[in-house]
Amino acid sequence: MMGKTHALSGALAWLAAVPVLGYERLLGDHAVSLSPEQVAAGAVVCAGAAILPDIDHHNGRIANTFGPITHHMCKWIGKLSGGHRQATHSILFAVGMGWAMDTLATHYLYAWWACLFMIVGLGLRGIGLDFEGKEPQSALADCALALIAVWLMHKIDMSFVGFAVALGCFAHVVGDCLTPRGCPVFWPLPWRIDVPLVPRTDGKVERWVVMPVLTLGIAVLAVRSVLGDVTTQWLTRN
Repeated sequence: MMGKTHALSGALAWLAAVPVLGYERLLGDHAVSLSPEQVAAGAVVCAGAAILPDIDHHNGRIANTFGPITHHMCKWIGKLSGGHRQATHSILFAVGMGWAMDTLATHYLYAWWACLFMIVGLGLRGIGLDFEGKEPQSALADCALALIAVWLMHKIDMSFVGFAVALGCFAHVVGDCLTPRGCPVFWPLPWRIDVPLVPRTDGKVERWVVMPVLTLGIAVLAVRSVLGDVTTQWLTRN
């Protein structure tokens, strides 16, 4: 699937998971109540992480996000991972990225912010905040917008980022499994899973069915989150 579709799927997955994160009967002491700012930040992070598995693609949306830096990074990671839609398109990669973000947050805070900057940049470009066909300008715009977004996030408790990153990567894998080529979900096992409901990347089904459905879902869940927060505040006051 295309980068924008993946980004939308990540944002949708996050908004769908927000109520679960606060469900005490399911998570017990691990349940958390997220503020509107945290919900919005998580949506951007999860949208960016939903593009992250394509870090193995030398000419994908990631490769063009921050110019030569991401282009060379994707080129070498693609070689190390065995090519496009190999190791990075698996549950192991999704869990590993989530674990890595949690580890960096605990021991290497500056590296954590640097990774968050990259992921946020991917999310912003993924949802279409770029200049089509003008990569130098788009890369500079991505850097500026990502810096602003991360600066705004530094005032927010971002302890949920590891989960958001893992969820976004998993959403990407699920999306690509809906195409004919599928993904090696249980890598390093060689089996590929494919349920080809989307016959062609960037085809009519993706453009006119999948993307509108994802967009509508995001709008509905975003409104639900806002109304839920307003209702909670009203009940607390009364």
